[in-house]
Amino acid sequence: MGEINQQILAGWRIREQNFAAVLDCVYPAKTKSVSITGDWCGLQCKHCGGHYLKQMVPLNKALTEPDNNCRSWLVSGGCDARGRVPLKKYLPVLKNNKGNKKYNLHVGLPDINDIEDICEVADCVSLDFVADETTIRQVYNMDTTVDDYLQAYQLLRSRVQVIPHICIGLYGGQLRGEEKALQLLEKIGVEKLVFIIFIPTRNTAFAKCVPPPLMEVADFLASARQQFPSVPLHLGCMRPGGKYRQLLDVLAVHAGLNLIVQPTTNALSQAKDLGLVFRQKEECCVF
Repeated sequence: MGEINQQILAGWRIREQNFAAVLDCVYPAKTKSVSITGDWCGLQCKHCGGHYLKQMVPLNKALTEPDNNCRSWLVSGGCDARGRVPLKKYLPVLKNNKGNKKYNLHVGLPDINDIEDICEVADCVSLDFVADETTIRQVYNMDTTVDDYLQAYQLLRSRVQVIPHICIGLYGGQLRGEEKALQLLEKIGVEKLVFIIFIPTRNTAFAKCVPPPLMEVADFLASARQQFPSVPLHLGCMRPGGKYRQLLDVLAVHAGLNLIVQPTTNALSQAKDLGLVFRQKEECCVF
C-alpha cells in the first residue's frame, strides 16, 4: 500500500474533528443510469469518446421498462459541440414521467438560458468542474473558458442543489488544474464534492495513457479534506479498477473521505480498524 504520509494523516485528523465515525458505502442499485442521446456524442472527448454512454439505458427504453424498486434516475447523455447535454427538449417528458423518482441531471456545460428550465425538473445537478483551459481545449475539444464553468455553477447553485465533480488526472493522467478547481470552489462555496479518477479507456484517444500517480491522488484528496474541513467529500464510481483501486480506496479512507461508491473489501477492513461504522446507501452518491 502507498505510504500513509503526514499529508494523509492530517486529512484523517480533520475528518475526526468534524464528522461522526461513519463511512457511507454506496451500492447504487436503486438508481437507473439513463442517456437521453443513446450512445451518440458530438463532442467525443479524448478520455471518453462516448464509451460510457453505451453502459446507460436509452431514454426511450427507460420510459417503457418497469422501474421495479428504482428510486432515482441519473440522467445524462452525449454533448453537442459546445459541451451541452441537450436536456432542454427532453425536460417535458422527464417531468411527465417523474412520479416519485428523484432526478440527478448531468448537464455538461449548460447554456445559461436553459438553466432555469433544467432546475425546475432536477432534484440535483452534477456538474463536471474544470479549472484549466488547456484541458478544456485539448481534452473536451471545446473553445470555452474556466469562467464559463464558474458562471454555470453559480447560476445552477442559486436555484438547485449542484454537486461539482472533479476528475483527477483528466489531462491524460496528469494533474492539471485540480488544485485551482478547489481554490475556486473554496471562494464560491460548495455543499458537497465528488472526486472521480481518470480511467484509460479502450478505443479512446487516451487509451494508452496511465491513471494519475496513486500517491499524487491520495495527497490531493487529503489536501481537499484539509481545505474543506466540514464539506462531505465523496469518491465516485468512475475510477480505475484492479490493484490501483484496491490501494486507492484504502488511501481515500485514511485521507478522510466520507463516502465511497462500491468500496473494496480492503478499504472496508481499514475503515473498521480506524473505528468507522458503515452506512449503506442504494442510490447515486449525490443523493
